[in-house]
Amino acid sequence: SRRDDRAITLRIREIAETRIRYGCPRIHVLLRREGWLINYKKTHRIYCLEGLNLRRKRPRRHISAAHRQQRPALTHIDQCWSMDFVSDSLFNGRRFRALTVVDNFSRECLAIHAGKSLKGEDVVRVMEALRVLDKRLPVRIQTDNGSEFISKSLDKWAYEHGVTMDFSRPGKPTDNPFIESFNGSLRDECLNIHWFLSLEDAQEKLDNWRREYNHERTHSSLNDMTPAEFIRSLRKDEDL
Repeated sequence: SRRDDRAITLRIREIAETRIRYGCPRIHVLLRREGWLINYKKTHRIYCLEGLNLRRKRPRRHISAAHRQQRPALTHIDQCWSMDFVSDSLFNGRRFRALTVVDNFSRECLAIHAGKSLKGEDVVRVMEALRVLDKRLPVRIQTDNGSEFISKSLDKWAYEHGVTMDFSRPGKPTDNPFIESFNGSLRDECLNIHWFLSLEDAQEKLDNWRREYNHERTHSSLNDMTPAEFIRSLRKDEDL
């Protein structure tokens, strides 16, 4: 009915405005998961009529440079993590940074840790919390060559726990595409749309976004599952 069409149109616009990186296929997946009875052709028609296909998109990078060595194909969680930093400001202009940690296979965000200035020791504390509290330890961690990641404290921690540090080539963010993509989503969907009143407020909003990312955000690379659903499906297969 016309009323139903208006409701679906409003929902499509709402998703597109709040989830800036969602294109038509991902919006359609979310609509179906929410229970809307709509086929892809209709979703695409409304998407185009509302002008959402004209939203600014980032240019795609052409990756022509080869990696130093062929990295092994990912087949299970905790085989390879990626880490990086993002920066932002509180409402009063004071800068803060956040360490982001992602599992490359499941796309799960393992941690987002905010601080005024984060050093190698802070990275170690986050890694140790994941190891001790969450019982998670990667085989390999991909990072850039930032001073926090090449620090003696992180090098010592990695050596003690048998973790290989895999550093990107200088000036080659495409060596670590998983964290680059994740940080772009974090900026578009959280950092750019919130005011942060304090460091504690920033951490709370980052934690809320991380939960939504892990439990509500679908990925086409995960067969349109969320990271949490994908991990559950892996464990179910292991139990068979």
